[in-house]
Amino acid sequence: MTTINGIMEVTLVSARGLKDTEIFGKVDPYVVLEYKSQQQKSSTGRGKASRRSHMKWCMCLRGQGTSPVWNEKFKFKVEYPAAGAGEQEQYKLLLKVVDHDNFTNDDCLGQATIYLKELFERGLEKGNAEIPTQKYRVVSEDKSYNGEIQVGITFTTKVETDEKEYGGWKESQY
Repeated sequence: MTTINGIMEVTLVSARGLKDTEIFGKVDPYVVLEYKSQQQKSSTGRGKASRRSHMKWCMCLRGQGTSPVWNEKFKFKVEYPAAGAGEQEQYKLLLKVVDHDNFTNDDCLGQATIYLKELFERGLEKGNAEIPTQKYRVVSEDKSYNGEIQVGITFTTKVETDEKEYGGWKESQY
């Protein structure tokens, strides 16, 4: 059986229209990216709560608060096919958008799910594959719309087989 090991690079670009959970103060969104047991966290964007001050803030810091701009890259190790859970569960990237709070627990603003099986299959055929930067809906636990997040993904493969090579000779399990 051939196993593909590779690297998935996720470019977290921006978000817009995120739900403002703050009564006073500002929304400080960050994103927790999860692929299988791997988890990474983006930096925190900061912005003002009121529309008028938020617009001024956005003009100065370009896209923070309810419309942050990250432009950050994250790398994940990928093994395909993978053993374990059902197919849909194994090949998905979760993007959890969270509002950082200083004195209370952080608030979950929602999440986006990106299914990756087709990306990995194209990577198997060509050695690499890409999902160009596009928008994904951010939804809350009750499935209500809470904005959108913009993400691009690339996958580069390294094919390994069960065969071992000894001085030009290959040994197989069969």
